Amino acid sequence: MNILKIMTGKILYYIAKLIAFILDVFIGIIELIVGFVVNIARGFIALIGLGGCFFIFILAGPLGITLLMNPLSLLTIMFFIIFPILGTKFVSFLKYIRYMITEYLFDRAAYLIEGKKNRYKTFNEYGNKYKRMEEEKYRKEQKERQEKQQKEWEEKFRRWNEYQNFQGRNNGYGNTWWGNQNANYGNGQTFVNPSIEFKSKYEKSCELLGVPFNSDKYQIKLAYRKKAKQYHPDLNKSPDATKLFQQINDSYEFLSDGNIERYKSMM
Repeated sequence: MNILKIMTGKILYYIAKLIAFILDVFIGIIELIVGFVVNIARGFIALIGLGGCFFIFILAGPLGITLLMNPLSLLTIMFFIIFPILGTKFVSFLKYIRYMITEYLFDRAAYLIEGKKNRYKTFNEYGNKYKRMEEEKYRKEQKERQEKQQKEWEEKFRRWNEYQNFQGRNNGYGNTWWGNQNANYGNGQTFVNPSIEFKSKYEKSCELLGVPFNSDKYQIKLAYRKKAKQYHPDLNKSPDATKLFQQINDSYEFLSDGNIERYKSMM
C-alpha cells in the first residue's frame, strides 16, 4: 500500500514538473512576443517623433486617410496598441495558474511520498496565496521605490544647501531659499533650486489623490486605496484606467512620510 502511495506521489510530482516546464516555455514565448511588439511600437513612435511635421502632413493628407480607412491598417494599429496590454495580462494569469496547479500537485506528491501535511486543500486556496505573495511583492517594490525617490530628493536638497553655503562664503551673503533658480557651483556644475519643483510635484500628487495639501499620511493612504480601487484595470474597463492607475501609484509613492514632513516644513 505504501509503495502504491509513493509511486502515485512520484507520478504527481513529475506531472507537476512537466506542467511547470510547459507553462514556463509558453510564458517565455508570450513575453518574448510582447517585448518584440512593444519595441516595434516604440521604434515607430520614435520615428514619427523624428519626422515631426512631415509625418503629420502625410497622415493628414490623402495617403494617410487612405491608410487609416484600410481595415488591414486599422487592425495593425489596434494590434500594436492592444496586444501588449492583453499579452501582459495573459502572462500574469498564466503565472497565477502555474503556481496554483503546480504547488497543489507538489504538496499532494509530498504528502503521498513523505507523509507531509498539505498546506491547503483546494486549488483556490493556493491561488489566493499566490495573490497575497504578489501583493506583498508589489508593496515591497513600492516601498523600495519610495525610499529611492526619497534619497534622490534628499541629495538634491543637500547639494543645493552646499551651493548656498558656498555662495555665502565667497560672496559674503547667501541666496534665499526661493531665489536663484539656476546656479554655477565652484567646479562649473549647474545646480537648480529643487524647492519649486518639489512643491509643484507634491501639490499635483495631492490633487490627483483628491486630498488637501496639509493632509497627514493616514488621509493620503485612505485616499490612495480608494482611488487605486476605483481605477484598478481589473475593475475599471475605461481606456485610460491603466494610465490613471499608474499615475495614482506614482503620486502615492511620492507622498512618502519624509516628503510630507519636508513639504510642511517649507510652508
